[in-house]
Amino acid sequence: MQALLTLGSFLLTLGVLVSFHEFGHFLAARLCGIRVLRFALGFGKPLFTYVARNRTEWVIAAIPLGGYVKLLDGRDATQTIPESERSKSFDVKPLWQRSLVVAAGPLANFVLAIILFSLIYVSGAPQLPARLTTPPESSLAASLGIVAGDQVIGWKSLSTDAGNTIISEGFEPVLSWNTLRWKLLDAITGQQGFALELRGITGSTSFKVFKELDLPQMSPESDPFQAIGVLPQPSPQSEWQTLTLGPVAALNYATGRVCIIARVSIRLMMGLFTGNTSIKQLGGPLSIADMAGKSVQVGWQPFFAFLALLSISIGLLNLVPLPMLDGGQLLYDAWELVVGKRISVSMQEKLQKAGFFLLISISLLALFNDLQRYLSP
Repeated sequence: MQALLTLGSFLLTLGVLVSFHEFGHFLAARLCGIRVLRFALGFGKPLFTYVARNRTEWVIAAIPLGGYVKLLDGRDATQTIPESERSKSFDVKPLWQRSLVVAAGPLANFVLAIILFSLIYVSGAPQLPARLTTPPESSLAASLGIVAGDQVIGWKSLSTDAGNTIISEGFEPVLSWNTLRWKLLDAITGQQGFALELRGITGSTSFKVFKELDLPQMSPESDPFQAIGVLPQPSPQSEWQTLTLGPVAALNYATGRVCIIARVSIRLMMGLFTGNTSIKQLGGPLSIADMAGKSVQVGWQPFFAFLALLSISIGLLNLVPLPMLDGGQLLYDAWELVVGKRISVSMQEKLQKAGFFLLISISLLALFNDLQRYLSP
């Protein structure tokens, strides 16, 4: 039963995320007057095919690991385009329209994440209070005098030249530990100082300054939260607060959350090349299936939050400037904008092969990490 639930959650996760991503491409293409030949979920042998009145094929295929939108394109040697439909071909459209169609897929993933987070906040999300536990002795928080029971009620990002004197105005409210956790990750990965407004157990208010130079560096061998010493105090569910927002406030709050998660994710991805992030953190299909199954068992809100996080990751991954990804095509478009002519089809084919090799290598590495994570004794 557990295996069926995990498999079902995995397929639902892929179905939702891939559908939304490809629908972004589809919608942008239609708005730009480009004919869509096929909208496919999955690869391989078609299990279901429906041909719409506009002659677009809607396909569900046997291998549910992705999808694609096939456009009318004069560069495709397998397509014969009548003169009456030449104006609907992707390759004859202006550069900005072609770039919009390519970028619309990742953009759709970010929009989906905002929608999912908004639904959570509108329905009311239980939140662990940003009340802190005793910091480790050697941590930055301990040296600043933070003690167990202090609750973070405000946050302020600091400029590089900020001193120890903090004006008590301009602090953003901290609604929960989850909010504080992402702000801490943003500050640590971005190496930006910050100040916390604290309310002690006696009700008194104090301010603590975490200078940029004192912040711990991201490293595969260390936990930045332990080094900084800002850790949550376990609280019974009865003490959790429910965050409920109106539709407009929820959209605004969700947009901010997606932006901060995207910033942190980009820095962590860059850390793979600088050595600040371990390649062992890469997860593949087994990790996705496991987390999907576990989040579904907890409830629809954790599952939606998981979908939102994964949707952001997919959006960012597709913007990486590698051939075979949307970011690779956008890189071609940037070349065309600067040089004034397109990269030849033969050169694109060579780059596609190199990109395919890189993606397969990364996928195999992620799968290897999964096997070590779940099958090692």
